[in-house]
Amino acid sequence: MKKIFIFAQIIGLMSLCWISQPAAVSAKEIFVVTTTEDLADLTKAVGGDKVKVASLSYGYQDPHLVEPRPSMVVQLKKADMLVKIGMDLDIWVDSLIQASRNSNIVYGAKGYVDASVGILRLEVPEGKIDASMGDIHIYGNPHYWLDPENAKPITKNILDGLAKISPENTEYFKNNRDKYLEKLDRAIERWNEKMKSYKGTKIVTYHKSWSYFARHFDLEVIATVEPKPGIPPSPAHLNSLINLMKKEKPVMILHEIFYPEKTSEMVAKQTQTKLVILPTSVGGVKEVKDYLSLFDYIIDRITSQGGE
Repeated sequence: MKKIFIFAQIIGLMSLCWISQPAAVSAKEIFVVTTTEDLADLTKAVGGDKVKVASLSYGYQDPHLVEPRPSMVVQLKKADMLVKIGMDLDIWVDSLIQASRNSNIVYGAKGYVDASVGILRLEVPEGKIDASMGDIHIYGNPHYWLDPENAKPITKNILDGLAKISPENTEYFKNNRDKYLEKLDRAIERWNEKMKSYKGTKIVTYHKSWSYFARHFDLEVIATVEPKPGIPPSPAHLNSLINLMKKEKPVMILHEIFYPEKTSEMVAKQTQTKLVILPTSVGGVKEVKDYLSLFDYIIDRITSQGGE
C-alpha cells in the first residue's frame, strides 16, 4: 500500500507539472514593468494585446527622485521583462531588482531592456567627475525621450526585448512598431511645421531636461535657472542669470511641472520673459495620456504662450 501511495503522489506531481505548462511566457500575456509612463506607452504600442504593462513611476514625479516602495518589488517579482530609461536616471530601480530576486530581469538577462541603447547621447561629461558638479550623469544627459525621433531606437530596444521573450510573436511586434512609427513620422512632420518659426529661438530652462527637445527643434538654450543640475540657484547665480537674460532676450523659460515655480516666476517677471510650465512625461498632466499627446501638449503650450 505504501508503494502505491508513493506512486500516486509521483503521478500527481507529474500531472501538476503537465498542467502548469500552458503558463509559460509564450502562452500568456507578457508582463512588462517599466520605470516610466513614457516607456509603458511605447511598450504597449509595440506589444499590443500580447503584453500587460505597469509603470513604477508617474509622469508628474521628478524621475530622479522616485521613492522605492515594497509594492514595486511585488511588481518586479512577477515581471517577464523590465524596461528602464538607463543612463543612471532610474538608478533607484537597481535595488528593487535585487530585492525582487527575479533572475529574468537582472542586467544581461533576456528580460532586461535598457531603452537608451543606440541613443546619440548629449552632454557626456569629460575629465574628472565629482560632487561639486551637481547631479551629474556620467553617461550623458538622460532626458533623451524628449526628442521624438528617439522613440525609434527606444521602440527598437523594446521590440528586441519582446522578441527574446516571445520569439514566435516577433513579426507581430515588428508590424505593431512599423505602424506606430508611421503615426510618429506624421506627427513629427506636424510638430516640425508648428515649431518652424521658433528655429534659432533663445530659451532658458529650469533643469537640463530640454536639451534633446531643443536640439530637435533647433532652439538655443542659453542658460538654466539651476546653476548645476540638482543644485538650487543662489542669489549670485540668479543675479547673473537675470543680467544675461536682459542682454540676450530669450523668448521663454521652460519649467518642469515637478519643480517649485517661485524662483522661475521671479526671474520671468524681472526679465519680462514668458514662463511656460510643462510636463516632461506621459501622465504629467491629465491631458497627456500617451507619448504622442505629450508632444502635442508641449508644442501647443509653447506656441500659444511662448510668443515669437
